[in-house]
Amino acid sequence: MKIKYELIKNDGNARYGKLVTNHGTFETPMFMPVGTLANVKMLTPEELKAVGSAVILSNTYHLWLRPGEDIVFKAGGLHKFMNYDGPILTDSGGFQVFSLAKNKEKDITEEGVHFKSHIDGKALFLTPEKSIEIQNKLDSDIAMSFDECIPYPATYEYAKKSTERTLRWAKRGKDVFKNENQSLFGIVQGGEYTDLREFSAKETVKLDFDGYSIGGTSVGEDKVTMYKMVDDAIRFLPLDKPRYLMGVGDPIDLLEGVERGVDMFDCVLPTRIARHANAFTSFGKINLRNAKYKEDFSPIESDCDCYTCTHYTKAYIRHLFVAGEGLGGRLLSIHNIRFLIRMMENMRKAINEGKFLEYKSEFLKKYLN
Repeated sequence: MKIKYELIKNDGNARYGKLVTNHGTFETPMFMPVGTLANVKMLTPEELKAVGSAVILSNTYHLWLRPGEDIVFKAGGLHKFMNYDGPILTDSGGFQVFSLAKNKEKDITEEGVHFKSHIDGKALFLTPEKSIEIQNKLDSDIAMSFDECIPYPATYEYAKKSTERTLRWAKRGKDVFKNENQSLFGIVQGGEYTDLREFSAKETVKLDFDGYSIGGTSVGEDKVTMYKMVDDAIRFLPLDKPRYLMGVGDPIDLLEGVERGVDMFDCVLPTRIARHANAFTSFGKINLRNAKYKEDFSPIESDCDCYTCTHYTKAYIRHLFVAGEGLGGRLLSIHNIRFLIRMMENMRKAINEGKFLEYKSEFLKKYLN
């Protein structure tokens, strides 16, 4: 079946809802861990479920190259291949357009995008149709339209041309979409330009997707510009379908996004910083390589219910990093993902109680201390 979204309660623009998928029903707003290569780095599916993970992401471009969509298809789809029985979202490869197409005026054409493999330099060509074909075979719960992630800064002329092309790509992808058990999200672009964001949102909604994402943020712009991009798009998205802000996972950005009406977020941030000994805490981010933690036998967070905080101390985790033991990154990945998921749980509770702004204020007072 297609996903279904139920809006249960508003607190201002903040939304509490439920997302019904083929692999369970989950509350929103939610944070979605990223498993680029059919694996959230260092963690097992069982560990993900233990931290309260619902939807996770995998990357169409990377799985296209390794192991190939046909291998995943033969395995019975992405869920069976990676042994994750929760919902999965696959991105479209659009961000790779942004990051791997070097000469954008030349390599990004109406038909698709020419770029080189990051693995072996092989010439590749990705089109909206090919992106959808790959995602249909991966058999994720949610597939994403193929788009161009507009760089920042970009001229108005470039952003307009790109936004209009992304809309044509969205229609082409939707026309060849064949998986009846999979949902397809449209992506709003437009760069930093208010009129282009409005145009992109309105035209994308006309194509009647199962959900809508706001793309092209968190690509180097300042926070004021980023939040404006969200504001300029989200007010034109329907109330009865999920809204997804792509590539965002900083705690402050999650609060700002939820306040604006975003339901879904994803980011590699919690696992990436974990591999560098950084941990989220209620009082800000800390680095456990710091010498002051050498004899600190307390957990990262005293009130955190994750496996890491209920079993290990800062001193031990610091020792693992100093000694070059990979377990340190695993333990911090568990904690960091759980930290963000707990944040979302608390935000849902606050929205239900009509106290979201109060929760946000109290969180920031501690976090920014």
